Amino acid sequence: MLGKRSPQRGMFEADQQYLDFVGEDTFYGFLARHGYELFRDEDFAELYCDDNGRPSVLPSMLAAALLLQAHDGVSDEEAKARADYDMRWKVALGVELDERPFAKSTLQLFRSQLILHEKAQAIFLRSLEFAREQGYLTGGKGSLALDTTPILGRGAVKDTYNLLADGIKKLIWGLAKRLEGLRPEKWADKYNFGRYFGTSVKGEADIDWDDEEARRAFLVSIVADADRLLAIVRERLNTVPEGSEEERQIRAAAELLTQLLAQDIERDPAEEDEEDEGPGGPRLKRGVAKDRIVSVHDPDMRYGHKSHSNRFEGHKLSIAVEPESQLITGLEVLAGNAPDSQGALELVEQSEANAGLRVEEAVADCAFGDGATREAFEQEGRKLVAKVPKRTNRGFFPKRPSRSIWKP
Repeated sequence: MLGKRSPQRGMFEADQQYLDFVGEDTFYGFLARHGYELFRDEDFAELYCDDNGRPSVLPSMLAAALLLQAHDGVSDEEAKARADYDMRWKVALGVELDERPFAKSTLQLFRSQLILHEKAQAIFLRSLEFAREQGYLTGGKGSLALDTTPILGRGAVKDTYNLLADGIKKLIWGLAKRLEGLRPEKWADKYNFGRYFGTSVKGEADIDWDDEEARRAFLVSIVADADRLLAIVRERLNTVPEGSEEERQIRAAAELLTQLLAQDIERDPAEEDEEDEGPGGPRLKRGVAKDRIVSVHDPDMRYGHKSHSNRFEGHKLSIAVEPESQLITGLEVLAGNAPDSQGALELVEQSEANAGLRVEEAVADCAFGDGATREAFEQEGRKLVAKVPKRTNRGFFPKRPSRSIWKP
């Protein structure tokens, strides 16, 4: 049942006693003074049963905790620890000094519910509405600053051996109960896929990793298992109701495994590998496939880079900021390997709708200064201020065609 904050404040709550010590002009002080206006328990009523169960941890407090977690850049475990022992967090959350306000699992469940019920966006829009009410955003003409930053994905990045093993395991999870009503481990043992339910198929492999032929044989066995599993899917998928959620999940897992094989494995049984002097057949591809999937548990993760030395695996967060207030007015998650300028015009339009702004110009770095992006802004009658990217062609014409908005 929805828990609600009492309108009567306790004299021993941290924000009553230690707000001056933490500082009213700090982020923690701001939340202590305005958190009740920004996050209201009734705004989250649809996440809870309204007629039974004991009152929940206050959703307004959990929403504030998620904001504090993002501000301090800490893990769920550290967020709980700070709520328990950090005076700044206790002041911001309005709890007593000896109170331990929530469990780590409670915070994680609340975040999941926000995502499932699409309430995270509502919190963002409410914060912008509050900023307008407080005069931080005037709604007049102005500019926006555009940029991107790397963000982590929710899956572990693995090499080809363990990546294929994860793909096999995920497909087995989709198949086992739906085809035969068995637990995944039991189904895997029945069809000789049991090795994929250990800690690591590569770590548990009893082979000499310095022996190239042993590595090749191990890879061939994994590819053979993947092919055999996909054959089982093709043979028995017609037993699953067509158009059902079960069919959708099995097909998605099968397509993912097929894509993993295609991106990392070369198949040419007739060709001899001249360099390895070994037999043909499935082997690792040389180089990295374009748009390569790096994690089964977050298939949208990609290799990306902000510079030659700053590389990452995950996603890019594209953000628009109103310079005067320093408030984020629009955001979008891009693939890690997407160009920074992707969706820049849509981000400006989103900011106008979110914050009630009229954007006269967008300011960005040279990653947004390519000809295609300039042309898109020009066609919509918008101004983009960004440096033209440098081309290092040593005096020669570039390979890629250049698009220009300049007219004779």
